[in-house]
Amino acid sequence: MLKKRDVHDSQVLFDLMTHPDVFPFVRHKVHSYEEFLFITKQMIDSEENGELISRTITDEWGAPIGTITLYDVNDNAGFLGTWLGKPYHGKGYNMPAKEAFFHELFFELGIESVFMKIRKANVRSRKAAEKLPYAVQANDTRPAIYLQINEHEDAFDLYEIPKDLFTLYALRQQNQEADEQALEA
Repeated sequence: MLKKRDVHDSQVLFDLMTHPDVFPFVRHKVHSYEEFLFITKQMIDSEENGELISRTITDEWGAPIGTITLYDVNDNAGFLGTWLGKPYHGKGYNMPAKEAFFHELFFELGIESVFMKIRKANVRSRKAAEKLPYAVQANDTRPAIYLQINEHEDAFDLYEIPKDLFTLYALRQQNQEADEQALEA
């Protein structure tokens, strides 16, 4: 479901990213394949320098369908950016991709907090964030960060996924799966 970013996926990802339902919500708005290729190479280098963590989201057959990235990594925290191509909206890819990414971030890479800066006008992303049982709205609990992301205009809501909440969620999921397996036996 996730793999490290690879320039070989760039054409497919660029085509998916430029759809009018996706493009307004991506962080790096590039207008040509060459720009997208350049940004992808830059992101791969930035990951090697510890500045971000980025993965390509794939479908069941390993085809690229979107990206998920932790930007601005600092003090074991960063900002989440994710997008899926329009043909994959509403098909159940978002939640498993996020959970796989959070497992890697929290349990393998030492990240302590993931922030999501979501445009108040982006109803789809806000609803997706509110469905996550381990995400909390942080407008009031992280006022300095909230003010920072809204420095120029009050356009964003802030959500946080703390490692401890995700860990509790993951343990509950594990216990639930173990209970289901015991009932089947």
